[in-house]
Amino acid sequence: MKVLETSSQRQPFSPPGAGTRNLSPTHLPQDVTLRARRLAEFSNHQQVWECRHPASGLHAFIAVHDTTLGPALGGCRMWPYGSTDHALGDALRLSRGMTYKAALAGVALGGGKAVILGDPKTGKSERLFHAFGAMVEALGGLYITAEDVGTSVGDMDWIAETTAHVTGTSRNGGDPSPMTALGVYEGIRAAVKHRLGSTDLSEVTVAVQGLGHVGRALCQRLAADGANLIVADVDADAVKFAVDELGATATEADRIHAVAADVFAPCALGAVLDDETVPALRSAIVAGAANNQLAQDRHGQELHRRGILYAPDYVINAGGLISVAQAVAGEDASGTKAWSAVRRIGAVLSEIFDRAEAEGRSPGAIADRLAVERIAGHRRGAREAKR
Repeated sequence: MKVLETSSQRQPFSPPGAGTRNLSPTHLPQDVTLRARRLAEFSNHQQVWECRHPASGLHAFIAVHDTTLGPALGGCRMWPYGSTDHALGDALRLSRGMTYKAALAGVALGGGKAVILGDPKTGKSERLFHAFGAMVEALGGLYITAEDVGTSVGDMDWIAETTAHVTGTSRNGGDPSPMTALGVYEGIRAAVKHRLGSTDLSEVTVAVQGLGHVGRALCQRLAADGANLIVADVDADAVKFAVDELGATATEADRIHAVAADVFAPCALGAVLDDETVPALRSAIVAGAANNQLAQDRHGQELHRRGILYAPDYVINAGGLISVAQAVAGEDASGTKAWSAVRRIGAVLSEIFDRAEAEGRSPGAIADRLAVERIAGHRRGAREAKR
């Protein structure tokens, strides 16, 4: 299969430990890889750090899953996690997903993720993001951070004041959400064509869970094609916009997965497909922007058993990564190259769906295999080049 191609290339990155001038020795990132190993979400991660800076209130984890293809890129999420293990587990899951996403997106980047424990509505400060940026700088380029759930372009601007290893700032790429939404839109079209045999979205009902930056932009694209929208979000204003401006029908956030629809599009937080929600699904397709939608890999197999077509999340939501990769390479994050690469997400998914059908396997299993094969192939090439 031909993976998505972009021109993203980077020079070799520095080893961890560089750029520590912004932190005292007692406040450097602490290696907690051994601690992370005891969690179920650990998957041969390369390295994991805990970052604490009491003066600013910073408590974060940075997980680097794999840097075979290049430095680990992944957003910085800020969320009021219920426990440190929950936060650490989220970083582990998300970073692994970024590795696979980068592999199938064809970009010269590895997978990483950062999570900050805190309420994004009340816990932000310039000092906190300066401290986080200094932690990222201390890793010497092994990890590149970016915007994610709970953080913004403005937060990235603060981070950029203490590290060079950040993208998605107001001067470098900006908000990647529109490109993520474009990729999800193309993926939904591919899934509808494969499962329903139609390219006319005016005949399709899409239930969108989550109306943040990506969910809202996705709804706007779907509404422009005449799709019937059912929406849910904990933000009443976001729901009101979709109802008033896009003609959507509102439903409860904790029950939208169970409404009758052609497509269920999870666009909020991950692990939404679990033992409770999968049996209750009444849609033929699951295709959305959220990361790590499957609570466990076996839930992908259950979707397959039930005949529900699942678009692997790290394939369909790669538009933002492709955009950010262009910015990292010093190119236009929303230019022609990025736009064309994101548009090809639909074609990549179509090939995954066809292979899955031909082999009698789930699309997720096919996508995982292709990602692992690309990483393994790169490692073989690197070994041969050294001989």
